[in-house]
Amino acid sequence: MRQPTDEDPADSEPPRSQAEVFLPRSHTGHWNDPSRLLLIGPAWVGDMVMAQVLLQVLRRRWPRLQIDLLAPPATVPLGERMAEVRRVIPLPVGHGRLAIGLRRKLAMELRSQDYDWAICLPNSLKSALIPYWSRIPVRTGFSGEGRFLLLNDRRRLDKKKLPRTVDRFVALGLPTRLPQPSQLPAPRLSVGVGEQKGALQRLGLSIPQRPLAALAPGAEYGPAKRWPTRHWISLAQALIERGYAVWLFGSPKDAEITRAIAAAVPEVLDLGGRTTLLEAVDLLALAAITVSNDSGLMHVAGAVGSRVIALYGPTPLRMTPPLSANAQALTLNLPCSPCGKRQCPLKHHRCMEDLAPERVLTLLP
Repeated sequence: MRQPTDEDPADSEPPRSQAEVFLPRSHTGHWNDPSRLLLIGPAWVGDMVMAQVLLQVLRRRWPRLQIDLLAPPATVPLGERMAEVRRVIPLPVGHGRLAIGLRRKLAMELRSQDYDWAICLPNSLKSALIPYWSRIPVRTGFSGEGRFLLLNDRRRLDKKKLPRTVDRFVALGLPTRLPQPSQLPAPRLSVGVGEQKGALQRLGLSIPQRPLAALAPGAEYGPAKRWPTRHWISLAQALIERGYAVWLFGSPKDAEITRAIAAAVPEVLDLGGRTTLLEAVDLLALAAITVSNDSGLMHVAGAVGSRVIALYGPTPLRMTPPLSANAQALTLNLPCSPCGKRQCPLKHHRCMEDLAPERVLTLLP
């Protein structure tokens, strides 16, 4: 077993044998290192990027651990860019669907993989069904939603001790006797150089000769998280004047917003709805800076090395902050925020309306 070092925060812990600490409460066997893990991944893009931090912690702790990732369709591509993942297993079930028959069929197929450990990152009952039906001996997750019989390594979630989503993910990968690491690594997604060239070729693009600024004006969660379109237009105009090339990123759901920005600022390149998620991963790696709402693309950009400026209004910064070292978050900290609502309950949306583009520009060279 590798010895902890000062440079490795994930291993900062009292010395003890793995056999001693990795003993789930309801598992009576005597454990050495776990060998095969099935990680049940989240459906949100941002959450899946944060889950990569857990993978780094697991690999540092158990270097020989083989990790397979079970992921919903929306986040499967991200698993393919995580170096620690041996195999990505698509869960062919749409968001919110129970689909008991499909889950049970997949669980039967996974029994032959001999997993000795499963971690359920989502807190839903349905996320724990496949590990249970697959007869994986140790099934770890937070208590709740009637999962008492499905999980046998149940953890109590203390939201005060674990305020960030990434802290909660990492806690599920550590034995309960060990303290939470004081420092965590930043998420990392690999960039496919060949795939990047292929995406540029498909879109008829070349790498800009000027510094590239990526703008991500969408947010899957709801309109309250979105910076006003007029602010994006003002920012895009100012960036062009400062000598940046400006590309707009977003899913097909964001295309209406990106079209409006591009119509007002013809010099920008509108990629809204024109790239796959993997293409967005590779192209965001070209951006010197990314300005984004609190969204999945914000986390993706940081994980591929772009400097991130993140705009926060209704969502709690302390729960899902940008995690890269080269990231800054802007928020007004109004008395009414963060409210956590999809739409502003006070109808004024000041937390985003009053966050002026000049605040972003002051952070740029």
